[in-house]
Amino acid sequence: MHQKEVLQHCITDTKFRIKGKPFYKGKVRNVYTLNDDTLGIVVTDRISAFDHIMKEAIPFKGQILNQLSAFAFGKVEDILPVHLVDVPHPNVTIAKKCTPIPIEVVVRGYLTGHAWRVYKNGGRVLCGVNLPDGMKEHQRFDKPILTPATKATEGHDEDISERDILSRGIVEPQLWEKIKDSAFKLFERGTEVAAKRGLILVDTKYEMGLYKGELTLIDEVHTSDSSRYFYSEGYETRLSEGKQQRQLSKEFLREWLMDKGFQGLEGQTQPSLPDSFRWSIYQRYAELFETLTGELFKPRQTKDIDAELEQLFTDYL
Repeated sequence: MHQKEVLQHCITDTKFRIKGKPFYKGKVRNVYTLNDDTLGIVVTDRISAFDHIMKEAIPFKGQILNQLSAFAFGKVEDILPVHLVDVPHPNVTIAKKCTPIPIEVVVRGYLTGHAWRVYKNGGRVLCGVNLPDGMKEHQRFDKPILTPATKATEGHDEDISERDILSRGIVEPQLWEKIKDSAFKLFERGTEVAAKRGLILVDTKYEMGLYKGELTLIDEVHTSDSSRYFYSEGYETRLSEGKQQRQLSKEFLREWLMDKGFQGLEGQTQPSLPDSFRWSIYQRYAELFETLTGELFKPRQTKDIDAELEQLFTDYL
């Protein structure tokens, strides 16, 4: 498979539409309503950072995300029902149609990324959670913390405290307790799965919804888009020496963008991703897939995604 050809044939969008049925385009996923109970979700090769979609796509990213998420859903479905029904194509998930809860449930086990940027600038409270003094970047918390964010339909997601979630009536108290409890159990399971593969699950986000009144895990789980992983080997040495951790996550893309003066803020110009960098992102995504699943990632080139969708979705209409 030639690198140049692959870079030119990413799945950036879909033109196929189902007459009379709702269609939603997210940052990465195109979502089709197939019937009253079922969604068809196409995971594209788009990539976002700082809540902005990059102008260039990453080859096979959608296939990796979709298949890694299917693997990870299978590891947690005993903790919480999942929306996954079937994966009939490397880029496509058939899912239960849930009513989304408008909160991203972020669990952090380490002082890294956004949490570290807040901490470094003097912040000692994140989403209502008190952070102890004297911590280093990438240091493990005594126990994982929950730092929710609002799920914005446009613009930036924003940090929110548990107190505000309840006082604004975004989620009922009893349901919120179940969401919290489930999130920590999911994080514990993700940590166990990662540890067996020589990785540390650093932080992650969960999205949940209600399917026929039952709390259900939706979107994706423990993927490179939703989670940050460190390599276990050398973690303590690097921490004690103040060195950066070896990690598999999108943080390297955020760091690259910040080096180019872009953090998604008003007035900043979004840089283009060079082909060599796009290919290196693909390799990192493939590495996480192979490390977590223990399987070789086998990319499949899709010549006409719209024709395949029309055929795939017919059975559900």
